[in-house]
Amino acid sequence: MAEQKTPDMAPDKAAGDAQPGGSAQEGQENSPENGQPRLSIDVSRQFTSWLNEIGSSIAFTTYQAGKLFMVGLGNDGKLSVFERSLPRCMGMTVNGNSIFVSSLYQLWRFENALKPGELHDGYDRVFVPQMGFITGDLDIHDMVVTREGRLVFVNTLFSCLGTPSPTHSFVPVWKPPFISKLAAEDRCHMNGLAMVDGLPRYVSAVSESDVVDGWRNHRNDGGVIMDIQTNETVARGLSMPHSPRFHDGKLWVHNSGSGHFGFIDMDKKAFEPLTFCPGYLRGLSFIRHFAVVGLSKIRKNKSFTGLELDNQLEKRKAETRCAVYIIDTRNGDIVHWLQLEGVVEELYDVAVLPGAKRPMAIGFISDEIRRIITVGEPA
Repeated sequence: MAEQKTPDMAPDKAAGDAQPGGSAQEGQENSPENGQPRLSIDVSRQFTSWLNEIGSSIAFTTYQAGKLFMVGLGNDGKLSVFERSLPRCMGMTVNGNSIFVSSLYQLWRFENALKPGELHDGYDRVFVPQMGFITGDLDIHDMVVTREGRLVFVNTLFSCLGTPSPTHSFVPVWKPPFISKLAAEDRCHMNGLAMVDGLPRYVSAVSESDVVDGWRNHRNDGGVIMDIQTNETVARGLSMPHSPRFHDGKLWVHNSGSGHFGFIDMDKKAFEPLTFCPGYLRGLSFIRHFAVVGLSKIRKNKSFTGLELDNQLEKRKAETRCAVYIIDTRNGDIVHWLQLEGVVEELYDVAVLPGAKRPMAIGFISDEIRRIITVGEPA
């Protein structure tokens, strides 16, 4: 695979471009010369062709490195990788011209400042932070925007769903029936949220525990998927499930502890695996018949060791990867991929940015945020 180094990258700048089938690498800011690990991004041979085919780009978050990445195509057909720093950024959802991202103690709404057909330094989307909520460290995971425009998020620390408030850290929306009270104890490690017909419908949790940090004792087979409208458990026996999403009439989910991407058979009330991926799975988005899947390397601690994923990797003579895989849901084939090496080892969420060819975002460190001023339509 041919590789090409990118120009030096200043903090919160474009990570660089790569030739199709090549790699984007960070420059001086994360170079071995100053004692910091370097980030290398490699893509499969047809990855850029696939981005061109779908006419869209992708974004992903890494709380481990505190970065939001946007991946698209430049006018020359090269891969464009843009990144911004957000401490412990995790959940992300796209709603029209808006991107919502959770961070360590805040929720941010980014708005695209460009009109259709406009460009800014070659970018056709410029996402500007326009609204933020101070939530405190709730360990916010998945987020959705309902058809009424309401932001709903998984409040993992309090084992519930919540919504932001102008006067409080959050307002509770729903909690599982097995959770006896709202407490900052991460009892079941609820993490995932899926919408159906524009309303929150399904959640994933690592266990049904009702004691502080109790989920850690049920990592191998205690995972559940619940219907929040009926309070019914639609599937049990999963291993650390994440990222439920409803697409094309199916409820898709990651059985992260085994490394399998698949769906819930509602009749059998069981998980049906479709594809094994060599990584701990988190983050899921769809465009057409393609699933965009996030993979992370396994953390070396008690929460991530001793899982079925270890056995699967040994059986297949494979090692874990940090990557984004594109899976054809019609047959389960991994048709394209983007792989990260170096400073980034874990991803949390992934999203498709429909219609965006080359996106970027304004950060909080440089002077750009002072100079970007947009004017709304008169009331």
